[in-house]
Amino acid sequence: MSEAQLVRKFYEAFQRLDANTMAECYHDEVEFEDPAFGQLQGERAKAMWKMLCGNAKDLEVQFEILKAGFGKAKVKWEAHYTFSQTDRKVHNIVEADLTIENGKIIKHIDHFNLRKWSIQAMGLTGKVLGGTAFFKRKLQQQTNRLLDKFISRN
Repeated sequence: MSEAQLVRKFYEAFQRLDANTMAECYHDEVEFEDPAFGQLQGERAKAMWKMLCGNAKDLEVQFEILKAGFGKAKVKWEAHYTFSQTDRKVHNIVEADLTIENGKIIKHIDHFNLRKWSIQAMGLTGKVLGGTAFFKRKLQQQTNRLLDKFISRN
């Protein structure tokens, strides 16, 4: 399977909220990173997608493969959804850098503007605190606690 085919399989599964297929695209030792969760490895990264897909409320995902080949891929993807904690609408624009090894995604780094996301998701609180290291640290602590709870139940 080419890099482009693997990436397409991953994001088409995301569009269907098929976290099991997404996890199949990941190497067992995958390294994932984004502003909301920080760094996750292996089964924790796979579990994150299972948690997000399982809890998704009106999630719509579009993606465009910007480049793929030679063990790398860059994808622009956009998510429209309702943030469950505040019931606010979010439109998140993400650029993903993927490293592919032996037909699996071994490294996945999502880049997005945390301040813009926090304003949409949390309103005034996000506007005041969203661009700070304090906010990022607290958000990552909260998301990882939720992930720990999800893993312990599944």
